[in-house]
Amino acid sequence: MKQNINRREMITRSAQVAGAAAIGGLATNSLVAESLAASPTHVRTIQEQAKEKAFVPNRIACSTYSFWRYQEASKLPIPDCISKCADYGFDGVELLRVQMEDVSDGFLQKVKRQSFLSGMDLVSISTHQGFVTPDAAVRQKNIDDTVGFVELAYKLGIPIIRINTGRWGTSKDFDELMKNKGIEPRLEGYTDEEGFKWVIDSIEKMIPAAEKCGVILGLENHWGLGRNAEGVMKIVKAINSPWLRCILDTGNFLERREEQYKMMAADTVFVQAKTYYGGGKWYELDIDYDNVAKILQDVNYRGYISLEFEGKEDYEIAIPKSLELLRKSFGKKQG
Repeated sequence: MKQNINRREMITRSAQVAGAAAIGGLATNSLVAESLAASPTHVRTIQEQAKEKAFVPNRIACSTYSFWRYQEASKLPIPDCISKCADYGFDGVELLRVQMEDVSDGFLQKVKRQSFLSGMDLVSISTHQGFVTPDAAVRQKNIDDTVGFVELAYKLGIPIIRINTGRWGTSKDFDELMKNKGIEPRLEGYTDEEGFKWVIDSIEKMIPAAEKCGVILGLENHWGLGRNAEGVMKIVKAINSPWLRCILDTGNFLERREEQYKMMAADTVFVQAKTYYGGGKWYELDIDYDNVAKILQDVNYRGYISLEFEGKEDYEIAIPKSLELLRKSFGKKQG
């Protein structure tokens, strides 16, 4: 015989069932939490799987250096470089500071506007400075100039500038330096350790300006005391600031390339990729960009790859070929 359950009993029983379910759920959640805490390997595995699924091709930029290469006959104004980068299909543009004939506020804002309308990110400015000198006044001038570059980048909305250590200056000219594979004698009476101290002290003085403007200082492997990865990392580790990171130039290591790429990879926030179609201006390297992409993917590098064409071929032919090469290597998961 059925028993009639009145409304009050139904409500009571429903509440009891819900309460039991809630307690069970809490217990289950607690057990899951305890299990995860006791199994960090399991958590890492999930994170690694997520990373595998989240592969994103690197975006490809072009340095305006690719249109110039210190050859006056091929020097193009910055606005023309931006237009050509857009026409070729790049994602962004890197500016070479010495190539900019005008740095007035009006010109900078026109560049910013043109870049936006062209669909081009302004991604970096390559600057030049030298701190490897015993002359404190010269070092201070280079500090002041570089702070000015930081402020220029801020006006353009650019997140990073390329900086160098500078050189001893004992080579007659850059051609002689390249003939000697980037090696030059120290200034007589001084040591590399003194040189590193000058560089570290100088960059430390620029960190507050970089932080204030939100512009990273990217130290490149660019001859001088930064000729090799050991020198670059010595400086970066000594300063130990999030506002000083590495720019990896694939063409500036003339030996032990793979080893040195790996030494800098984890601290790299911007990459300059050399190509040499038509033969190199100073030298030519056979760079395996599939391998470079693998090294960078292993450290989950998500930043830009910026082309620096340094060959003798007509840039109208060589730059599109270079873009195709870089898209192929950095547009797929390697290894």
